[in-house]
Amino acid sequence: MEVRGIRNNNPGNLNYVGQAGAHLEKGVHPRFAVFATPEAGLMALRGQLLRYNQRDGLDTVAGIIGKWAPPSENDTASYIEGVSHALGVTPDQKLGPFTPHLVAGLMRAIILMENGKNPYGPLVDRVAGVKEAAA
Repeated sequence: MEVRGIRNNNPGNLNYVGQAGAHLEKGVHPRFAVFATPEAGLMALRGQLLRYNQRDGLDTVAGIIGKWAPPSENDTASYIEGVSHALGVTPDQKLGPFTPHLVAGLMRAIILMENGKNPYGPLVDRVAGVKEAAA
């Protein structure tokens, strides 16, 4: 059985809040969104990160992950440490502009923390808007 986030095409394990094209997962304790495709789930993950930055002004790993994975239901300190390490920054370091490369890095780190693996390969970069290098 595949892990929940990957099974739901929701690699960020976003709660269901009526996202377009998504539905509430089935099961005993339904809570998370189910997207039609991995790409749709990755786009939702990207969109949430951009909202945290643009709407909420969050620009550090500690700020973003503190909201993404609150201590009431996560080991937030370990999550922050894992994402910070993956990005090569300190938890309270300002990340700067949310470029496609930064967003892709955040997405990859969150996918790994949420699912224990990242089966999406270059799809993450494409969804984040990273342009392929010229050959």
